[in-house]
Amino acid sequence: MTVDAHHHVWDLSVRDQDWIAEGSPLRRDFAVEDLLPEARAAGVDRTVLVQTVTVAEETPEFLALAAGHELIAGVVGWTDLTRPDVADELARLRELPGGRYLKGVRHQVQGEPDPEWLLRADVRRALSAVADAGLVYDLIVLPHQLPACVKAAAALPELTFVLDHLGKPPIASGTLEPWARDIRTLAALPNTVCKLSGMVTEADPASWSVHDLRPYAHTVLEAFGPARLMFGSDWPVCTPIASYGEVLGLARQLTDPRDHAQIFEATAVRVYDL
Repeated sequence: MTVDAHHHVWDLSVRDQDWIAEGSPLRRDFAVEDLLPEARAAGVDRTVLVQTVTVAEETPEFLALAAGHELIAGVVGWTDLTRPDVADELARLRELPGGRYLKGVRHQVQGEPDPEWLLRADVRRALSAVADAGLVYDLIVLPHQLPACVKAAAALPELTFVLDHLGKPPIASGTLEPWARDIRTLAALPNTVCKLSGMVTEADPASWSVHDLRPYAHTVLEAFGPARLMFGSDWPVCTPIASYGEVLGLARQLTDPRDHAQIFEATAVRVYDL
């Protein structure tokens, strides 16, 4: 069995995805029905659907999608972490149709101008509420924000932090430091996990190869170990660069077959309680 711990869907007739550039091949609808045949062909049995925009209405929609599609085993949704009643809002989401599929929360920290946004007092209170609700927190950050991730994870040992896309390392430039140092510091905290995802979109789209990805995959595997590493396709964001099957094949190629049971199933099942 294989779990894809990170993918998206969107319907542009429902709302715009303002992060998608005009003219991009991503500027169209992507539905679960589009993913299903690709996932099945790749041997993927379960997935985790992850939020795309900071709009409150999206999470209830995703929970309903999970309730109606056997493929989706969990949802990482969004809620405003600066609101004072985050605990009540998480409880409300849990009571909605499909609410049992809510497994985690994510906010686009990568777009916050304050590199220490995660350390704000209101955000820290909200992250405590996420932990109290039995949910995990997905980190979507840029490399310069990793030190704040370390501080946040150290301050909240009761919360599991899941780093999406390896923290978006500068694969296109081939630069490892200071990203690799900060990854090792984050991984030293036992309440942290990393997704082996999003690598192809950080590589040079014109000339990338598996050799460009290998140092970054090796760094997170060495730092987190297979028991704290999980595969995510980042479909459909990956599709201008590589197909669903190609992304899965790359992840398998970059990891030891002896670790595949952990990376491609067990870690996601445990962390997201699938």
